[in-house]
Amino acid sequence: MSEPASTLPKLATIAFERRGRMLVVTLDRPEAMNAVNLQLHDDLLDALWFAQGDPGSDLVQITGAGRAFSAGGDIDHIARNAAEPHRFDHEARIARRIVTTLLDIDKPVIARVNGHAVGLGATIALLCDVIFAADHAKIGDPHVGLGLVAGDGGAVIWAQRIGLARAKEYLFTGELIPAPRAAEIGLVNHALPAAELDAAVNGFCEKLLAGHIAAIRATKVLTNL
Repeated sequence: MSEPASTLPKLATIAFERRGRMLVVTLDRPEAMNAVNLQLHDDLLDALWFAQGDPGSDLVQITGAGRAFSAGGDIDHIARNAAEPHRFDHEARIARRIVTTLLDIDKPVIARVNGHAVGLGATIALLCDVIFAADHAKIGDPHVGLGLVAGDGGAVIWAQRIGLARAKEYLFTGELIPAPRAAEIGLVNHALPAAELDAAVNGFCEKLLAGHIAAIRATKVLTNL
């Protein structure tokens, strides 16, 4: 049974739902394909801090509202940052804390990639422990196409998932990878038809929650060292 919304944090661009011992964190700007503006960037850190310390959950699922996981950086937001470079310091600090907090959550964090995951959206998904993607989704980090470095942890996590040489190939070109190919090379764990996504994600989450969760959490800590 879902927990009443009043007992969960209220953030402008992120929604929460509790399903038993699972906390579902949903990027919630569907009208913008969950593109990351300043509000979502700041809200994401608050959401991860909550998930990390939440005593009511043993597992976290991250997904996107609507037809995308996250389209990456909001173009208007990127343009404003270019025009007002003093804003970079704040975002750089928040970005670093997003990455470290997502890695430090000792609960399993499962990504439900319901649509495209691009740029920071891809990084968020790839920093999760296990990734299920709809087969129509594409995943990539096209920062170089905007004259930007693959920041927000992307340059690190891509290499961790698929090796340095292959990561360079995709980060240098900014190519968007179809989910089935991403699964073939180990970038994501599973790619499956959208109609099967919920059953697969929920079934896996239920399997973990029915297991020895303390041992699973300790195993995550050790593997993330």
